[in-house]
Amino acid sequence: MSPQLTLQAPVALPPPELTDYLDKLWSHDLESSSGASTFTLLVWQPAWVEQHLVRTGRLDGPVTGVVRSELLEAAREAVPACDLPLSISPLSPKLAWALGQQIGNHPIEDLRGQHIDSAISAFQPRRLITLAPTLNHGQPLETLVAAYCPLPGEGTAAACGDVVVLRGDFGALQQGLQLLQPLVPADLPCWVWWNGSLDEAPELLEALAEPGRRLVIDTAMGTPRRCLDLLESRVASGGPVNDLNWLRQRAWRESLAMVFDPPSRRDALNHVVQLDIDVEGTHPVQGLLLAAWMADRLGWHWVESHAAPGDEIRAEFERTDGVTVQFHLTPVPVGVPSSHPGSVVGLRLICKPPGRQALCVILCSESGGCMRLEAGGMARMELAEEVVPMGHATDEWEMARLLGGGHDSTNPLLATAAPLAAKLLPNA
Repeated sequence: MSPQLTLQAPVALPPPELTDYLDKLWSHDLESSSGASTFTLLVWQPAWVEQHLVRTGRLDGPVTGVVRSELLEAAREAVPACDLPLSISPLSPKLAWALGQQIGNHPIEDLRGQHIDSAISAFQPRRLITLAPTLNHGQPLETLVAAYCPLPGEGTAAACGDVVVLRGDFGALQQGLQLLQPLVPADLPCWVWWNGSLDEAPELLEALAEPGRRLVIDTAMGTPRRCLDLLESRVASGGPVNDLNWLRQRAWRESLAMVFDPPSRRDALNHVVQLDIDVEGTHPVQGLLLAAWMADRLGWHWVESHAAPGDEIRAEFERTDGVTVQFHLTPVPVGVPSSHPGSVVGLRLICKPPGRQALCVILCSESGGCMRLEAGGMARMELAEEVVPMGHATDEWEMARLLGGGHDSTNPLLATAAPLAAKLLPNA
């Protein structure tokens, strides 16, 4: 966390007093401090797996909502204990549900919203509001307020802000929505980070992401159809939306562009006949977004999609010259599942320019992962193979990139890829 000076320690308040207290805090108690003219960040932070791991004694608290190595290790150890497949993501809602069936009543110290990741605090949010749903049904709404200033550097003034935490069960948080509107300054941008599954609390998500607010979601979290439909509808409505799952495949798009950067290979992109993408586990959204981006960039027309055995997805595109492109998305097991379901682990692109040797491009996340994609007549083709460097940026770091870049509108590449990815996913 960036060096900070606590101007006012965390205070628990009755919910009806929250707005008046904040007005008094900045107009009287902290009138000598300059409130940052930056943005408001609204965060939905359920952290269900973390809460259950602490409750059952599998993880030492406190609960912070931040994904850390100890949390992932404890979650992976809990997967076989809950009789779940080893391929499941350590932060999967399925694991949270299974842990919820286990006995445990360890006390939970809840610090969600009070820990500001250094990547985010560097941009000095004017107000950080965290909605922290609890495991205890019937828990009434609790509100907490604190004020902070980054320690100013030499010759600079401190730009101060505050944090607000709303904690309680689903019903209490829904009732607490009426408190939010006066807490969001109308003259500053407002970001809404839905840091949980897109399947839960859709009414609450809709209420938070009202028109004009910049929504950030993660299409790796939730059922694929719900994730893609929400992304597509947000794009269609013109509301700003960013997807952390889209940002994570940045290295794949860049690596593919570099492979075809040499002049001798550029024309081959006009003669693609087959695209194969391997993804980790059975969540296909990231792979579909990558395929949709390629199809849009190359002017392919979607023809049809269907489900195949083994959770495969197969589809056909038509190139601008009328030739068919076959697309296969295949789920593959991995030894240690990542915290983000459905990460792309391999890609194969076969191009057959007329009168020239065919070209096979293989990208993979590790050299061993290329072996499956190398099968099937590669000896008759020019082979271009690259290992894509996979970064391990946290969600907080990716969120900070968005905050630092402004992004008051949807990325145009994502806007065109999202509707096509939704078409690629076969209907159940």
